[in-house]
Amino acid sequence: MRFVPRILQAAVLEAARGFPAVVVTGPRRTGKTTLLRRLFPQAAYVILEDPDMQARARADPRAVIEEMRAPVLFDEIQNVPELFAYVRTRVDQKPRANGQWLFTGSQEAPLMQGVSESMAGRAAILQLLPFSVAETDRASLLHGGYPEVLARPAARELWFSSYMQTYLERDVRAVANVRDLATFRRFLALLASRHGQVLNKTDLAAPLGVSVPTIGDWLQILEITGQIILVPPYFENFGKRIIKSPKVYIGDSGLACYLLGIRTQAELDRSPFLGALFEGFIAAEIVKSQVNRGQRKELYHFRDQQGLEVDFLFPDREGGLSMVESKASKTVQPAMARPLISLRQSMDSPKPVRMSVVHRASATAPPSRGVAPGVEALDVPAFVAALAANPARVKRIRRR
Repeated sequence: MRFVPRILQAAVLEAARGFPAVVVTGPRRTGKTTLLRRLFPQAAYVILEDPDMQARARADPRAVIEEMRAPVLFDEIQNVPELFAYVRTRVDQKPRANGQWLFTGSQEAPLMQGVSESMAGRAAILQLLPFSVAETDRASLLHGGYPEVLARPAARELWFSSYMQTYLERDVRAVANVRDLATFRRFLALLASRHGQVLNKTDLAAPLGVSVPTIGDWLQILEITGQIILVPPYFENFGKRIIKSPKVYIGDSGLACYLLGIRTQAELDRSPFLGALFEGFIAAEIVKSQVNRGQRKELYHFRDQQGLEVDFLFPDREGGLSMVESKASKTVQPAMARPLISLRQSMDSPKPVRMSVVHRASATAPPSRGVAPGVEALDVPAFVAALAANPARVKRIRRR
């Protein structure tokens, strides 16, 4: 698969112009190293997954830093996070030399701890997720967005199997001391079957025979390593009437399909999980649109005790609020807009609200955006285009 430009690269280049160091985090195999090496071909490249380099960096980190001529790209910095302290010394010697230190890392929480402690105010933090539909039309509900799956879709089963094995052996063991990996694998499959549901830790713990705190720890591992999306409830102006638990999604729809045993498009179309998978796919596209602009994730769901439910709410670029109902159907009907209209009517907010029903694209249906007064119907490409409209200059780069 040829190099596909990433939307994040604009944020990376802007960060490199304004910060001495740039850290790109995200799940494994999303293309972090490929992106940075493409954008900074002149940078020296240090692979910190190499055992010999790890040993050298731990034994004599100052020597490793001093022999490097900036710019330098340290790949998988979470393997030797103590290097941050020595890089900070070099940064402080030349505080106006921006874009000289580049890092990739796959385990966000441990990595962020190192940045916060050693590189406060000196590093921009960005996240690269799997491909979005806005970046390539190969990204899909069945295949997800991992570059290697999109490059060789016929080998998706083997790739995901190998990815899970690598993930379990490397990231899970590195983040926490999970002794029973077989039970953890069962937990992943069980969590996939709860894709798009309100999180219930007790419901997950009982079939596995583990404690609720253990489930909490395992969910934290998945969130730290970028494998799930937790969507908290939208609280504003609704008091105690709402359900206060988050919804949980596997972050990549291709991985979710793999965990559910869905191998083909025909199986996906017949699957009882189609609606939940499509909902998670839309959640991921919204999150990708935010982090690709260098912004923090802001995605919420709404469900109250009377049964009113709206899939997603998130701030738009004009300071208003977007509300989205996702429907795997290719046929859009006015009834689909009712939850959006009901929630809008119950809101006491001066913010402008944009309401959308997002659905699967149809090859035969005429294009139509009207579904109900004030509510537009958008297929996935149109919705993603709307998210990317006015691709602005990066306004907020997280500072650590």
